[in-house]
Amino acid sequence: MDKQFKRTLVTCALPYANGPVHIGHLAGVYVPADIYVRYLRMRGEDVLYVCGSDEHGVPITIKARQQGCTPQDIVDKYHQIIKDSFSGLGINFDIYSRTTSDVHTDIASGFFRKLYDEGKFITRESEQYYDPEAQTFLADRYIVGTCPRCGNEGAYGDQCEKCGSTLSPEELINPKSKLSGAVPVKKKTSHWYLPLDRYEDWLKEWILDGHKEWRTNVYGQCKSWIDGGLQPRAVSRDLDWGVPVPVEGAEGKVLYVWFDAPIGYISNSKELLPQSWEKWWKSADTRLVHFIGKDNIVFHCIVFPSMLKAHGDYILPDNVPANEFLNLEGDKISTSRGWAVWAHEYLADFPGKEDVLRYVLTANAPETKDNDFSWKDFQTRNNSELVAIFGNFVNRAVVLTHKYFGGKVPARGELLDIDREALAEIPQLRASMERNLEGYHFREALKDAMGIARVGNKYISDTEPWKLAKTDMDRVATILNVSLQICADLAVAFEPFTPFAAERLRTMLGVGLDAGTDHRAGEAVTVNTYRPGEGAALHTGVTPRTAVVLRWDSIGGEDLLPAGHAVGAAELLFAKIEDDAVNAQIARLEKIRAEREAAAAAEAARQVAPPKDECTFEDFDKMDIRTATVMEAERVPKTDKLLKLTIDTGLDRRVIVSGIAEFYSPEQMLGKQICILANLKPRVIRGIESRGMILMAKQGDGQMRFITPQEVLTNGSQIG
Repeated sequence: MDKQFKRTLVTCALPYANGPVHIGHLAGVYVPADIYVRYLRMRGEDVLYVCGSDEHGVPITIKARQQGCTPQDIVDKYHQIIKDSFSGLGINFDIYSRTTSDVHTDIASGFFRKLYDEGKFITRESEQYYDPEAQTFLADRYIVGTCPRCGNEGAYGDQCEKCGSTLSPEELINPKSKLSGAVPVKKKTSHWYLPLDRYEDWLKEWILDGHKEWRTNVYGQCKSWIDGGLQPRAVSRDLDWGVPVPVEGAEGKVLYVWFDAPIGYISNSKELLPQSWEKWWKSADTRLVHFIGKDNIVFHCIVFPSMLKAHGDYILPDNVPANEFLNLEGDKISTSRGWAVWAHEYLADFPGKEDVLRYVLTANAPETKDNDFSWKDFQTRNNSELVAIFGNFVNRAVVLTHKYFGGKVPARGELLDIDREALAEIPQLRASMERNLEGYHFREALKDAMGIARVGNKYISDTEPWKLAKTDMDRVATILNVSLQICADLAVAFEPFTPFAAERLRTMLGVGLDAGTDHRAGEAVTVNTYRPGEGAALHTGVTPRTAVVLRWDSIGGEDLLPAGHAVGAAELLFAKIEDDAVNAQIARLEKIRAEREAAAAAEAARQVAPPKDECTFEDFDKMDIRTATVMEAERVPKTDKLLKLTIDTGLDRRVIVSGIAEFYSPEQMLGKQICILANLKPRVIRGIESRGMILMAKQGDGQMRFITPQEVLTNGSQIG
């Protein structure tokens, strides 16, 4: 941390309490933030770690109506699910609160009122859709109609979820209110707006000139928004769910959720630290870091800083390390389609494997571009890396220590080149890990940590102490001493990434960890520090000769575990994941995908082409439509779509060339009675004269089907 900062305030994007959190959220925001906070605390930094549920907005009211309950019922349910999911994965915020709290209402109202009183808002009157039966203004999501792009009859006023088009209510065909079914009307309403355009010059200087060190994706998106010109943004809306606008005459209006939600960082801090929260938000020696996904960049880099600048009392973010998106099995995660791996379901399906998910999501972190999670990769990384490298090395070192030295660290003899080379790699990996962690490159930092395990695993494999035990126990003692020192390094290095396994390893080694302090009790308290010999007597049941407490700076140090120090019995840090476990997850997703594709095909089949221009009876009467039977059929050479059909029209035998080969084989056509347009002017296709056209129906999914008589008719029978 820079010398100018005495403390670091870390916030995570408030998850929306309209559903559980999934692996995309975890990889994009919460796991990286937790890694960073754990690292800073082990370095002795003073850190406040803040998050909470975002509980206002239209989608929550829609879900409540759909389920026949109140919005409060919805947010209560998902707030607890989300909170438990974070806790289950070892993501331990100092406070995880919510935007429906009384403290938040007070802080958000006061924030708005200060800007209002100082004339920082502008007022605009506009026409918005209104439900005359429900007597309420309608958010875009409360208006449904037919999509003008694809014909979907269930499109929303802001988006068609079928074709993905962004819409406005004015574009919908036959718009109706979701509340009453009534046709909405336009009605005038007034709202307050934050004039972002007034902050353009300041934002250019603050971001484009002052924060070129930000991630490329963050800096680029900010530049695009600023260069495109900023527009005033409404800070209030007509709704009955949210923080009421604290102005006389504003009944029925609440703070817009984008304005309300980021203030939750401030209100949660005050809720936890009512006496000292201001030093975290108003002191120049506090560094503020926002962890978010890329869909929140504009809010945290442009909108929220403009709010803070307008208020004038608050610090601004020092960095906003936003990630890109994580896909699932090659497809975009979609909560509406159920295409996700939910955190709470993972914890139930894979008990005791919290660290595996943390590890895999970090290894696949979408830091610079969208990345993909697959269950096979999940299995491979666990079995080939966590089990075969990290766990295997620790297990061999501890098992051999018990086998040859009664479970006590043996004294080290003279070091050979192979010993010195292994030990020399650890400080280098630690230095690289620190650079990556401080630069928000968590994927690379994890590689560094695993690099320490690779060093140890290779070292013990190359030295083969189990063979030397027959001839040179002094050499075995040195090898195991070195191996155990590397195990101690791992017990610290993996604390940010796999905290559950790191704690189990420290218990095995009989050591504690100075993991810094947190503020979960409202004041700074020491956390996760296990001191053997101080009443806790090792979980192994062995009383240590010397209490050993490791720190971050211990990594790569000499004699972390002194000779004679007792270590506990070996236990597996990680267990192999079998095919059955991941195949069950893959099968679940394949079922979802198959159901989705079937539904899409059925919907496409229901879609009909728009009507053609009107024609007269005389136009229709010119067409000679007759029945005919296919006598011969063959593919047209060097084409994929054309069939050459010889047909009996009852009047003659003729050839028709038809582009139906992708739907019907020549064998399927033989003997089929069809309908043809008999008097179509002949044309030559691929050197073959085609006389007529087969009548077929084309479905919305592109499939072609014959128009055939219900019963066999005489060839040449006229239709019309």
